[in-house]
Amino acid sequence: MAKFIPVDTFDIIIFGGTGDLSRRKLLPALYHRFVDGQIPEDSRLVGVSRSEMSDKEFRAFAKDACQESTGKDFDSEQWKAFEKLLKYVAMDATDPDADWDTLKAALGQDGRPSIFYLAVTPKIYVAICESIGKAGLAGGDARVVLEKPIGTDLESAKAINAGVGAVFSEDRIYRIDHYLGKETVQNLLVLRFGNTLFEPLWNRTAIDHIQITVSESVGVGDRAGYYDTAGAIRDMVQNHLLQLLCLIAMEPPNSIEADEIRTEKIKVLNALRPMDAKCVGRDTVRAQYGPGTIDGKQVKGYLEELESGESQTETFVAVKAWVDNWRWARVPFYLRTGKRMRSRHSEIVVQFREAPHAMFGEEQAHSNRLIIRLQPDEGVQLYVQIKEPGPGGLRVQSLPLNLSFAESFQVRYPDAYERLLMDVVRGNLALFMRREEVEEAWEWVDGLLDAWADAKVPMYTYSAGLEDGPVEARMLLREDDRDWWSNGK
Repeated sequence: MAKFIPVDTFDIIIFGGTGDLSRRKLLPALYHRFVDGQIPEDSRLVGVSRSEMSDKEFRAFAKDACQESTGKDFDSEQWKAFEKLLKYVAMDATDPDADWDTLKAALGQDGRPSIFYLAVTPKIYVAICESIGKAGLAGGDARVVLEKPIGTDLESAKAINAGVGAVFSEDRIYRIDHYLGKETVQNLLVLRFGNTLFEPLWNRTAIDHIQITVSESVGVGDRAGYYDTAGAIRDMVQNHLLQLLCLIAMEPPNSIEADEIRTEKIKVLNALRPMDAKCVGRDTVRAQYGPGTIDGKQVKGYLEELESGESQTETFVAVKAWVDNWRWARVPFYLRTGKRMRSRHSEIVVQFREAPHAMFGEEQAHSNRLIIRLQPDEGVQLYVQIKEPGPGGLRVQSLPLNLSFAESFQVRYPDAYERLLMDVVRGNLALFMRREEVEEAWEWVDGLLDAWADAKVPMYTYSAGLEDGPVEARMLLREDDRDWWSNGK
């Protein structure tokens, strides 16, 4: 049975407190942590937004959000205790003449840490931080949480990092990537470095290749305006997929201290082979989804969802990446992500090499695979070869040893935002990105985008609802005599 360890009393101030992220993720996450006894009853949760709203109205807004997230498990008695923590302040935090006295009064002066969560567009990160500093609220143990994306390219990322860094020191800046809060992602460290079974084999001598897939069944929806300026490479690869690659490929850190782990991740990004016009057409695929069928329903294509009806923005990308160091020489990392795929799932596949001698003949058809499943059901599977029971000869099957978190730990374990918010309160930076990480990732992505432009890489199409995206993505692996792992096949 998992246990939840309470955190110390804190204040959290959510800029964009009435926005979509606050409603869908942050308020429900804080409510769940309160119900499980992690958040002290004298903590303060303050929503800040430009909308005029009373404390009572904000509590009603929060209650709707938490009921929607919790469903039939919503506890009315727990809510009565939780809503006492909630306050609301109406203000434009980017306005130099804004009145910060009301927010100061809501927080008090009792020395507890203040956590400023910027659930707003990155374009105003610096302006809000500068206002926090001018109001005298950035001192002491104050911390700031920045949502991805940090900028739209290397230049803008550096500007945001410099502007926020002028107000908050690096050890008080938490750049959040919710994928790093998933239980399975965190388990990568334990799986690799806590088991002698895996670490001796975690290199080019035993591993044939690695696949990282983040598949989404949804389209761009009401995010079309933002998405068309970003695309799959900026929206997903630059942060989520590269962070997963770093955790898979990093060298063993000296300890689990934040800077030790983040230093090893930066080394992976430094070793990531740059893309250029010569290789980008061979090693990448970009595509847009067209009309198709998902769960028996007809859905529109990407261009139909845009007001302009024209775009060269990719909704799918597949990349064959290389980490040029001693451990991973000649081991390809296949990354792919796309919208309007058949199903929503994220997983990492570590494909081990075949046995050097197939003593069981054609029956020995598969090599070992380690499947690390991030969503929808977090867990780990290790595929091993066993004899099929029964008489009449020796038949070999590849079957999984299965660890399902939901079945193994008889408790509702926290989702990514719940875990990461509690890490911010504890001051644990291990699962948050350091400035250099963000900038190294953008440098690699900028190089890929420039190479696409220089090489005039074509934009392919795929029908919504396909399992693997465009056929060109399958060919990317088949040219290497490999294939994407899909539904246990």
